Amino acid sequence: MTRTLRIAMNGVTGRMGYRQHLLRSILPIREQGGVLLPDGTRVQVEPVLVGRNETRLRELAAQHDVAEWTTDLDDVIADPATDVVFDASMTSLRAKTLTKAMQAGKHVYTEKPTAETLAEAVELARLREEAGVTAGVVHDKLYLPGLVKLRRLVDEGFFGRILSLRGEFGYWVWEGDVQPAQRPSWNYRAQDGGGMTTDMFCHWNYVLEGIVGTVRTVSSQTATHIPTRWDEQGRPYAATADDAAYGVFQLETPAGDPVVAQINSSWAVRVHRDELVEFQVDGTEGSAVAGLFRCVAQPRSATPKPVWNPDLPTTERFRDQWLEIPDNADLDNGFKAQWEEFLRDVVAGRPHRFDLLSAARGVQLAELGLRSSAEGRRLDVPEITL
Repeated sequence: MTRTLRIAMNGVTGRMGYRQHLLRSILPIREQGGVLLPDGTRVQVEPVLVGRNETRLRELAAQHDVAEWTTDLDDVIADPATDVVFDASMTSLRAKTLTKAMQAGKHVYTEKPTAETLAEAVELARLREEAGVTAGVVHDKLYLPGLVKLRRLVDEGFFGRILSLRGEFGYWVWEGDVQPAQRPSWNYRAQDGGGMTTDMFCHWNYVLEGIVGTVRTVSSQTATHIPTRWDEQGRPYAATADDAAYGVFQLETPAGDPVVAQINSSWAVRVHRDELVEFQVDGTEGSAVAGLFRCVAQPRSATPKPVWNPDLPTTERFRDQWLEIPDNADLDNGFKAQWEEFLRDVVAGRPHRFDLLSAARGVQLAELGLRSSAEGRRLDVPEITL
């Protein structure tokens, strides 16, 4: 027996909505015959493409054999046949969309941040409880092979007592004058919901929670390194949002141990590492470095003993001293894997583990990060209660 869920996919004409959610998640789920449930039945998906560009929607629908598309978001939310509303549109519009959907009794799945302010994000979490729907927030990085393996090392006790985490994220985003920018111009306008802190601290919150522990304090320094950029029409504009954020976080593990985390995030940096994002965890019994796909580790028993000598060139090949961590499982696309988990939760009528409250904590960390930079001080991260 197969049950079909009709999913309104808002913002599917954007880069993330199209590439990761439609092309690499929902369409493959449809092509494989849906998601297999524990009782042997399946849940199939029926996407409805939603956006503002009628021409682009029509093209995508024809290209991917999708029967329905619309530019009327309110209409598809109100439609009794719609089961799930997914949102990957602009951050500034998201809280309104999610509110309408949940008030209409729809399950929601959404990109993040879920709102521009903590108050709005918390209100969304309250509304979900009142509506009794299933809500999921994309926590894609925790489903990626590199971080899956890193979390496995944590669960196996490989690190001993965890001491610290260091993260490096970013790449050079072209200004848009000489070469087209890889990211939309609104990302660099604070008035449109853009900014590195707003965009990425919600990611770092769930990564830190999912790998190490709860974030207790934050100290951040933001910067707008590139003050002028060019939009999609080739017009210069003032970049009013931060394009880099340098954060230090104090974490607490489930065992109560303190951990120091540092994460540098920048769209004005050139990459000299194996992947666009990498995290290194150091512990008393070993260390590991994980990117999106790879994870390498160095146990205490195999840790070399370097000696600092500025008078002689270093001959050690430090990268060769680490061990590759195997997959030991068939790991699917991270976005698709979380979609499947969310759909199983919808059918079962249970909460998704990464819900709107977890998203609110991400919005909170972004707000505190911006405030920390503005005030030049470390701030505590209080617990959110509904």
